[in-house]
Amino acid sequence: MTSLDKPTEDAQDSRAVTEAALFEAFGGLRGMIETVLPGLLFVTIYTINKDLHSAAIAALGVSILLVVVRLVMKDTVKHAFSGVFGVAFGVVFAMMTGNAKDFYLPGMLYTLGLALAYLITTLAGVPLLGLILGPVFKENLSWRTRNPGRKKAYSKASYAWGLILLAKCAILFPLYWWADTTQLGWVLVALKIPPFLLAVWLTWVFLAKAPAPIDVFAEMEAEEKAEQEREAAERAQRTQ
Repeated sequence: MTSLDKPTEDAQDSRAVTEAALFEAFGGLRGMIETVLPGLLFVTIYTINKDLHSAAIAALGVSILLVVVRLVMKDTVKHAFSGVFGVAFGVVFAMMTGNAKDFYLPGMLYTLGLALAYLITTLAGVPLLGLILGPVFKENLSWRTRNPGRKKAYSKASYAWGLILLAKCAILFPLYWWADTTQLGWVLVALKIPPFLLAVWLTWVFLAKAPAPIDVFAEMEAEEKAEQEREAAERAQRTQ
């Protein structure tokens, strides 16, 4: 690692930056609520009246309402929008098949695909979590070649995410075949937050112990400023 590559932040600053970045990337408490609420509403209504249409409409309606609230508050809508699309796919799938359990199937398949993506990209040397968090930390892909300690941390965290999500799938897919809709729904709601919090906590542990990110944006600004100063000096010399 060259002198330019040496992180300038101390350990305490690195932990603070890591916490803020994870909070932004994963949506914090509000993002968790937006993730859980539509599915919770669906399974609650279906448990009460066994009516697929009313449960599906309620879940889709509340997910759209969450987006509207964010728009009114001029807040980021990426987490709420992802919830709308996930619920919409579940509603369409369940309506097409007439099986209420199929409301959960697109989300389960997405979880399985995401688990495999975390594992495969890490095995390929480009851990998915690094691709997700690199821009948030303003380091982009500098961790791949210039900050090996962070690449190792991203690899560990990506493996953790992949294995945790695979464990979740190992519970849910058998229930999809053997349990009824309400049983599957309540187990799925119960598994929304704990595995997510475990994965985020492990990510924080690995990244907090890693070297601080290299701010490539600050480097580019410094290089641009140095170039401007050099050009100004050359112009001054020519006018002498």
